[in-house]
Amino acid sequence: MATEFKLPELGENIESADIINVLVKAGAVIEKEQSIIEIETDKATIEVPSNVSGKVTEVLVKQGDSVKVGQTIIKVDEGGKVEVSKTETKAEAKAETKIKKEENVVKEKIQSVPGEIVEFKVPDLGENIESADVINVLVKKGDTISKDQGVIEIETDKATIEVPSSVEGKIIEVKVKTGDKVKVGDVLIKVESTSVAPTEEMKSDEMKEKKEESAKEDTSEQIFKDHDGEVEEMKPGERDHQPAILRGSAPAAPSVRRIARELGVDINKVPGSGEGGRISMDDVKTYVKKRMQGKDDSVGLGIKKETLPDFSKYGKVERIGMSKIREKTATHLSYAWAVTPHVTQFDKADITQFEKSRKELNIQVEKEGGKLTVTAILIKIIAEGLEKFPQFNTSIDMDKKKVIYKKYFNIGVAVDTDYGLLVPVIKNADKKNLVEISVELGQLAQKSRDKKLSLEEMRGGCFTITNLGGIGGTYFTPIVNTPEVAILGISRGNFEPVYNKERSFEPRLMLPLSLSYDHRIIDGADAIRFLRWVCEALEEPLKIFM
Repeated sequence: MATEFKLPELGENIESADIINVLVKAGAVIEKEQSIIEIETDKATIEVPSNVSGKVTEVLVKQGDSVKVGQTIIKVDEGGKVEVSKTETKAEAKAETKIKKEENVVKEKIQSVPGEIVEFKVPDLGENIESADVINVLVKKGDTISKDQGVIEIETDKATIEVPSSVEGKIIEVKVKTGDKVKVGDVLIKVESTSVAPTEEMKSDEMKEKKEESAKEDTSEQIFKDHDGEVEEMKPGERDHQPAILRGSAPAAPSVRRIARELGVDINKVPGSGEGGRISMDDVKTYVKKRMQGKDDSVGLGIKKETLPDFSKYGKVERIGMSKIREKTATHLSYAWAVTPHVTQFDKADITQFEKSRKELNIQVEKEGGKLTVTAILIKIIAEGLEKFPQFNTSIDMDKKKVIYKKYFNIGVAVDTDYGLLVPVIKNADKKNLVEISVELGQLAQKSRDKKLSLEEMRGGCFTITNLGGIGGTYFTPIVNTPEVAILGISRGNFEPVYNKERSFEPRLMLPLSLSYDHRIIDGADAIRFLRWVCEALEEPLKIFM
């Protein structure tokens, strides 16, 4: 009996799709996971893979057709009877053969010499990062590379990264070019290895594990067949044996995932109410409502999204795509502004004496390769301040109604670059002296501008400092870098007439400071106490030790 392969479920509220390409024909022999048709919904273009293998006896659709979920696409003859009683034996025998082949491969590798062809693939790029754009290829065919040598330069939605090689040898093929989009696991280059293969044999228990896994896989291939060798038809909506169209993704349609991203929601945290935990648009909305304390809209805070007008009606326009970093910055700051009730507190610090001391000490710091800046000194002051005012070193878990108090002190510093704003983090600032902080800050700032900053160097921040004093301005309202709860803005210092104790005016160098904070955890009185403490630490540094 022939198996009917039907169009699987495509996502919440998607009932049909247009066929833009039929990838098989009658008489073709297909394998499981092989793409059958290419379809287009109103949300995405998808290749639909088969969940059966065998010979195609009939193709029931053609290019241009509109098909519904559950409609038969092709009929497949899987050929021959399979007795269930023999399934386990055959699967085990097949697994044995597979393991023996793998053992032989291991033995061959043990005896191998330099010259093996190795594929270097895109490594794991970090949490929730599945792809990146290639902005520069640093090697070419025929080059000899060493371990940790940069191979390509990529741009994700969080940073620009130089990907180092994990192999060494001669490049025989480069598989990517500038402008390509690559996914984690994609092959970048093929290298003729110059390093000797491992000399340690695979452990027997690992072989046993592989055998069990292989047998399990092969057994699962038979579950479609009944005692008479006939194949049961899959009913619409039965997704247990239907291969995932998008591997590793949450059980949600592309449109649902996109909306979740736009709202700054981790789709994997949204509880699904559909069959098998499938996440619908309503599930995302419910989740956001909960987080927004009852308010729901795609823009946040109940504000209705407005459609942009046609600007070309009024004159010439040019549309330029956002860089990944700019796109991520826009999304993250929109989310931060929507979920964090911001308040900004302003104050001024008298840094007249501070500036004299800073310039004197800077001579010593420059000998060590750093530069003693106002930002570097404030990193140290803020690290001490977070210990004294622990509510500023927290994050809020609204789902569990918990406040997370951090026992480490990592300070992020906003760096202005030609391609967007980056925030490298000085780790364990409380344990470093001013010279160490100054040197590290200079190195991280340079790496940011040279597109050499790694993702790890931008993670783990507790508090952010942003300094616009080198450009100008007096005060501004920086946006809290969620999930942090506060950020300090520094503006340009200026001489101002200050009324002193002798009842006369004198010129003093005053530094404007702007502290934005999350009012859910920080009260106004706490905020001004913290900011006043920072000002006094700049005016009288000995106070931070009291």
